[in-house]
Amino acid sequence: MSESKELVEIEGKHKPLQPHWYEVYVQPCIAELLGSTLFIFIACCSVIENVESTGRLQPALAHGLALGLNIAFLGNISGGHFNPAVSLAAWLIGGLNIVLLLPYWVAQMCGGAIGAALAKAMTAGERYVNATGGAFSAITSDEQIPAAIVGEIVMTLFLVLAVCMGAINEKTKTPLAPFCIGFTVTADILAGGAVSGACMNPARAFGPALVANYWDYHWLYWVGPMVASLIAGLLLRLLIGGREIRLFLK
Repeated sequence: MSESKELVEIEGKHKPLQPHWYEVYVQPCIAELLGSTLFIFIACCSVIENVESTGRLQPALAHGLALGLNIAFLGNISGGHFNPAVSLAAWLIGGLNIVLLLPYWVAQMCGGAIGAALAKAMTAGERYVNATGGAFSAITSDEQIPAAIVGEIVMTLFLVLAVCMGAINEKTKTPLAPFCIGFTVTADILAGGAVSGACMNPARAFGPALVANYWDYHWLYWVGPMVASLIAGLLLRLLIGGREIRLFLK
């Protein structure tokens, strides 16, 4: 009788503590808000302050480095999405609780608006108005829409796959995921920045659009990335995901 009681007590001492509700539901949203703010602030500044002689290299490096660093120090709290398209794909493959999907989107949109507003606040008015190289100047006519949509879908698919395969899928997960994801953004901007602006992120498009009150072709930066997320979800669930993600042939 005494031995069984001692065994229960020992087992009780080694029982892992359940995480606090704040760490499960609130802290991840705060991390997404903070990370989105910092990422989009740096991203916007890199476009506004872009030196003509560097072309797309300056924004590409700034976007990639800022995203990689944000994921490195906030990823263990929220997953380091900072992008509604990434959050959608993560939920589709079981990497995000559906309860957090909408709060993540709200936090990312708010972070995008705050980051863009901070970038505008620190920029001289004339330079802000004359800024070139971003999504606002990439698409100027309806004839460019097909190419821009294809570009946003493919570039976002590359990014979302980097996140899902590098940070969520057990078989391919790697500690280098933050750098891989950042390099993917850099490569996408270098390759397709002139086609669509290479947003790959509805929050990245929404913040500057809200602050500048510029909504021309804004829908494109939602349709392209979200379609890419659905494609990525199908690829992982049906073909390239690990056993814990695949629906068939386990």
